[in-house]
Amino acid sequence: MTKRPLGRSGLSISPLVFGGNVFGWTADKARSFDLLDRFVDAGFETIDSAA
Repeated sequence: MTKRPLGRSGLSISPLVFGGNVFGWTADKARSFDLLDRFVDAGFETIDSAA
């Protein structure tokens, strides 16, 4: 997977970002961890926590 630069920060991230707004609302704790595990196992690493 080709990573892309994150602005001028010097960081590079995968082109797909996981929206974390589902945690605790539409996905319970077990499902949330399952989704995160699958996301990371697929080679992605960036999560939008909207915090």
